[in-house]
Amino acid sequence: MKRIVLFLLTNLAVLVVMSVTLRLFGVGQILNAQGTGLDLNALLVLSAIMGMSGSFISLLISKWMAKTTTGATVITTPSGNTEKWLVETVRRQAQAAGIGMPEVAIYRSPDMNAFATGASRNHALVAVSTGILEKMSAEELEAVLGHEISHVANGDMVTLTLIQGVVNTFVIFLSRVIGFVVDRVVFKVERGYGPGFWITVIVAQVLLGILASIIVMWFSRQREFRADAGGAQLAGRHKMIAALKRLQQESIPARLPKAMAAFGISGDKGMGLRKLLMTHPPLEERIAALENAAR
Repeated sequence: MKRIVLFLLTNLAVLVVMSVTLRLFGVGQILNAQGTGLDLNALLVLSAIMGMSGSFISLLISKWMAKTTTGATVITTPSGNTEKWLVETVRRQAQAAGIGMPEVAIYRSPDMNAFATGASRNHALVAVSTGILEKMSAEELEAVLGHEISHVANGDMVTLTLIQGVVNTFVIFLSRVIGFVVDRVVFKVERGYGPGFWITVIVAQVLLGILASIIVMWFSRQREFRADAGGAQLAGRHKMIAALKRLQQESIPARLPKAMAAFGISGDKGMGLRKLLMTHPPLEERIAALENAAR
């Protein structure tokens, strides 16, 4: 879960910084060039620049952010049997998946989790927690690594970036259109932007952002099923099912930073609206999908 939440928070931070910067440099004035009207073409272009830039900057710094937030230590020279096995397993699976060798890292955490991130298939990072190394068998951990390698091979980070960029664009665009209409119709502002515009934009952007997050989270859940299938192909279906069942037995809640939660192997339980915002499907659904595929 860690990977996606980190990506989303970084993306949000970039959007805020860009929005403030553009405002300070007066770029927003192009939206009111005629004094009384809204230039929708200019607004759409500006929204796309802001929306896509935030996503791609998040993607480019994703490995650095992951290492920084988790304190992950990259294995440069394996020491001990565990690190040697870990690196060799990732190397073998990466070759089978047709991707470049990712960096392999370990971070200190008692929960059983792992994640993969990176800007491209050939420049990725695969990290595992000390908890998962201690509590999972070699076969189960092999399946978890296969799951993460599949995320990389499937290009999930790049696809997520594009989807997030598109929804960012429409959130920025629609929130400002709504703000403009409220400013003109409700507050009767004839020129420029009044306080009503900025207040409405903030409220609309929050509400639309929640709806956009539901779309991104739905995509994330679908990619988890695909990564499970990839892990089953790389390590064996019975190993992938065993790994998910082992996670199901885990009682310690995941402690990945919220910004990285969606990139981990471990899921979360949710009901109602919370389920719509889950980055991972419930473990029982993931297990059932693999068992049904074997029939």
